[in-house]
Amino acid sequence: MTSHEQPLTGKVALVAGGTRGGGKGIAVELGTAGATVYVTGRSSAAGRSDIDRPETIEEAAEQVTASGGTGIPVRTDHSRPEEVRALIEQVAAEQGGRLDVLVNSVWGGDHLTDWEHPLWEQDLDTGLRLLRRAVETHVITSRFALPLMVARKSGLVVEVTDGNTDRYRGSFFYDLAKSAVIRLAVAQAAELRSHNVAAVAITPGFLRSEAMLEGFGVTEDNWRDGAAKDPHFAHSETPAYLGRAVAALAADPGVMAKTGRALATWGLYKEYGFTDADGTQPDWAGHWGSALAEDYGPLGEPL
Repeated sequence: MTSHEQPLTGKVALVAGGTRGGGKGIAVELGTAGATVYVTGRSSAAGRSDIDRPETIEEAAEQVTASGGTGIPVRTDHSRPEEVRALIEQVAAEQGGRLDVLVNSVWGGDHLTDWEHPLWEQDLDTGLRLLRRAVETHVITSRFALPLMVARKSGLVVEVTDGNTDRYRGSFFYDLAKSAVIRLAVAQAAELRSHNVAAVAITPGFLRSEAMLEGFGVTEDNWRDGAAKDPHFAHSETPAYLGRAVAALAADPGVMAKTGRALATWGLYKEYGFTDADGTQPDWAGHWGSALAEDYGPLGEPL
């Protein structure tokens, strides 16, 4: 590929929570654009996390390399500051202090989310554990990674969330976590602006993660069959779509103009022109407005 086709050649990225889903999609597409990508998480060939899913950081890193980049797996529990510190020290030592892109995509809260009960009927320990996993991990990772960017006065922080508006997300702790992640981007942007480092939040639309495909009883090869269960599934998107959005931001020399904003795949594809893996350009906000807003209300105003 040419440098135009691989605009991130020579760049170094860290995707925290890159084992599966949106994080993996981002890691692979950053690799496709030529980056060296550190893929971190707790699910490894050495053992599964408590989520007990089969995907591993090693497999994700192999896909990064196969896509044209360099994938480096590092097993890391991002809730443990000492492990994150060691990870960043490894990146700095191996890359001459360089870190161009930090993606905070750690989640691990699906099995902790209670969609059935209001706050006063939920298990408090479970809800607080969700917040620690979904928010504190991002704070810990940025705390140790940002000095590398500040020192070089260059970089991009991407906070991965669900939704980019003020619409309530259906469960107290889930809503708090996903809204807080957007605020992390806003706060980091404010402190990093004078150092020429950008920070944004980004959301996919209806994401066809590995777990989502399993829930619909389909694979990526026959995913459209899932629309029989839920017609809105026909408007879903792959993790590659989110990945291409992040890769486009990382390659944009004018990304500082977006710092502090909550962005979405459905807005960025119009600006950068990227497509999903099948060549389509899903627009979840457009579908929501035409098919869901009447029953569920508007998506809301951007945070």
